[in-house]
Amino acid sequence: MTTLTVGNARISYRTEGSGPALVLVHGVGPGSLMWDTILDDLAARNTAHLPDLSGSDSAEDDGAPLTVETLAEQVIAVIEHAGAGPADVVGFSLGAPTAAAVAARRPDLVRRLVTVAGFAHAEDEYVQQLMTTWLNLTASPEGFGRLGTMTSFSRRFLNEIGHEATEQMHGFMRPVPGRLRQLDLLLRLDVRDLLPRITAPTLVIGCTEDLTIPVENHRELAGAIAGSEYVELDSGHVVMGERPTEFLKLVHDFLARP
Repeated sequence: MTTLTVGNARISYRTEGSGPALVLVHGVGPGSLMWDTILDDLAARNTAHLPDLSGSDSAEDDGAPLTVETLAEQVIAVIEHAGAGPADVVGFSLGAPTAAAVAARRPDLVRRLVTVAGFAHAEDEYVQQLMTTWLNLTASPEGFGRLGTMTSFSRRFLNEIGHEATEQMHGFMRPVPGRLRQLDLLLRLDVRDLLPRITAPTLVIGCTEDLTIPVENHRELAGAIAGSEYVELDSGHVVMGERPTEFLKLVHDFLARP
């Protein structure tokens, strides 16, 4: 684990595997461990760098409201410190607009861009209502976690894994200060002015059954990035957990292009 000071924050990143540089940008949650279920596969082909950004459980900062610019600067710092640029950058959920901001601001550091279950702005009223509901559940950790489970996966997937496995998922989302700051950012985020500046070849992965960031947002993000490719998977929000084989094939095939 490597620790960096970026602005007012101390963040860390870990590196796994060997091969071309791949930076994995996490979404709302405890941090980069969200990639661990597929990390062995990714690290078998790439040198994977996994930052834990402000709002994650291991990051330390002054507690100020988060901005996508702050998170993007932290990703940029990781790429530069690791000597990894130009790297392939994959961003999930909140990590998708963060990764897009990196590609727009520092095209020299991004070879290819993949956004997963992402969005360009927070004007979707459904997203506003959902994030506000989450923020209003801070006094009920169990309710907070249950809402996270319900919106992270499709109904079909939850029925496939069964009650016991579903019950074990609630702890992933807890109403700790970092998580609340991440959700607050989701209410304010807007990267539409940055998207036309992206020049890296881009793959946008949408999820048809996404109950966190509905699929219309994924499609809008793709439409705003010139020349981007768009593919949908029949999945809930956390597609890496729900459809790992299909997800990994899409990513590997796209990154393997010259």
